Amino acid sequence: MPDRPSCSMPPEGSQAPAAQSVMELLYRHHGDWLRRALRHRLRGASIEIDDVVHDTYLRITRYGESSVQHRPRALLLRIALNLARDQFRRESRRAANDLGLLEEAGEEGDQEYLLALKDAILGLPTDLRRVFLLSRFTPMSNAQIAKQLGVSVKTVEYRMHKAMMLCSQRVGR
Repeated sequence: MPDRPSCSMPPEGSQAPAAQSVMELLYRHHGDWLRRALRHRLRGASIEIDDVVHDTYLRITRYGESSVQHRPRALLLRIALNLARDQFRRESRRAANDLGLLEEAGEEGDQEYLLALKDAILGLPTDLRRVFLLSRFTPMSNAQIAKQLGVSVKTVEYRMHKAMMLCSQRVGR
């Protein structure tokens, strides 16, 4: 029978602290797998995989040993996907805030329009805003957005249409 990766604690009397040894074992046995899984799940997204993996191993130190030993890959992947989602949200917010940079460039009427547009985008319901920002501020296709959000392409298209209609109504153009 082939050896299965284990995340068990080292025997007593070993020189490395227990938490560090568990982390080393987790990383050694699951680090490459986690990178591959994230690349597969997040392909097309502008996410720094290595940063997410690093932060995942920092975050997992908060969990007890029994949580880590029970299903380490499931826990690692869940933490990593949550961190990737958080990173993606930060990037989306940053892109939305970049609209503020445009406000200084135009005429006064253009500035008012851009402020109204920014407010309209930020006032969208979360699901519509997320699709709108992904569509307009990332190089992702509708299919990639659908995969990222776990919805169908038709849902992405519907949400994008709805977001644009709401923005248009709120801005008045």
